[in-house]
Amino acid sequence: MTTAYSQVELLISVIAQLLQGSRHVAVGASSPIPGAAALLARRLSGGSLRVTILGSRKHNFFTNGSVELFDLAAQGRIDAFFLGGGQIDGEGNINLVGSGGHYPANDVRWPGSFGSAYLYYLVPKVILFREEHTPRVLVPKVDFISSPGSSGSNVYRPGGPTHLLTGLCLFSFDRAARRFHLASVHPGHSADEVRSQTGFAYDAAPSTAQTAAPSEAMLALIRGEIRDQIAETYPRFAASQLG
Repeated sequence: MTTAYSQVELLISVIAQLLQGSRHVAVGASSPIPGAAALLARRLSGGSLRVTILGSRKHNFFTNGSVELFDLAAQGRIDAFFLGGGQIDGEGNINLVGSGGHYPANDVRWPGSFGSAYLYYLVPKVILFREEHTPRVLVPKVDFISSPGSSGSNVYRPGGPTHLLTGLCLFSFDRAARRFHLASVHPGHSADEVRSQTGFAYDAAPSTAQTAAPSEAMLALIRGEIRDQIAETYPRFAASQLG
């Protein structure tokens, strides 16, 4: 009998698998699920994966915050990072500025882009992550491009999106086609539900795989060792979601 698990635990498990093979994963601020997943990936790698979580004292080797993150990304020493957006479209463009109206007089304003465009261009594996999966988030075209998902052939760009993970499914991204492909649907959801809740067009096989559930061993790690580690940075998250 398989142990019951939460959506948060499923997402942590999926991200940890996507990070396998990386050497150095960086996690930005206010990112408890990616942070927990990075720590789990490190545990699964036997400790060979380096994890940097901004905002942490124990899991952060930087002494000058984002400056060092940007320097390492420029040197090709960050393999994976996470980005989200108030809007994400089918070409992998993200919007962290605002929606409605015309910039700068948007009807709704968000915190802003900060270093997202810079890291989107340089980090080879950028996992787009947004739990909410609705047409208001996954739109046909973002209202403002904080950073484009793709660039022209004359632009040096080693980085870009590889996947988009939501509360309903996992998409992979084809950089050449500039288009998402439905890789798997989470247990309890359907391909039809994903289609109805996605504002952009994407590719999908006639039969879509189901996202793999976390194993018993992985759940034990998430609820024990990983919970204790991520609690240093996100104590409320650890207590409420992994307790």
